[in-house]
Amino acid sequence: MKNPADIIETERLALRRFTRDDLLWLTELNADPEVMRYIDGPMSPEATKDMLEGRILRYYDEHPGLGMWVTVERGSGRIVGSHLLNHIRGEAPIQVGYRLFKSAWGKGYATEMSVALLEYGFTQLKLPTIVAITDLDNTRSQQVLLKSGLHRNGERRFAAYSNGAPLAWFERAAADWLAERRP
Repeated sequence: MKNPADIIETERLALRRFTRDDLLWLTELNADPEVMRYIDGPMSPEATKDMLEGRILRYYDEHPGLGMWVTVERGSGRIVGSHLLNHIRGEAPIQVGYRLFKSAWGKGYATEMSVALLEYGFTQLKLPTIVAITDLDNTRSQQVLLKSGLHRNGERRFAAYSNGAPLAWFERAAADWLAERRP
């Protein structure tokens, strides 16, 4: 099966796989207190390296078709952050998500690529359901998820996120999402 970097492009964005060469910019992104405000706070360079090796690079082989990818502006080639379609850590559900540099905020990039990843997950991977989680106070991210076609369905707790605090839970079944998107 092709990986999303081979098949997922939008009008303005493209995905590509992470490599070890992405550590520098990923460290910068993960160290930004504003970017990481709702994602358990800034990460150390060591924690980012561990994330790159385990949660990103190794994950590609362990879960073909899923992962976290570098999000690039097609016109400029500039890295704007990352998008993901992967398991919630330690759990079975597959989630869609994103982490963008502040310079990419407010441009619709999170929604644009999230919609493309939902389409990919539902049509190419045949996932029956895709979910998302976000901090209860992160209303901007909640709006992105709603615009992407997910529905808010209460709150959930996960040991690996937000120290087990409740998170906003979004989900959507493939049949419902696809029916809503198709003419």
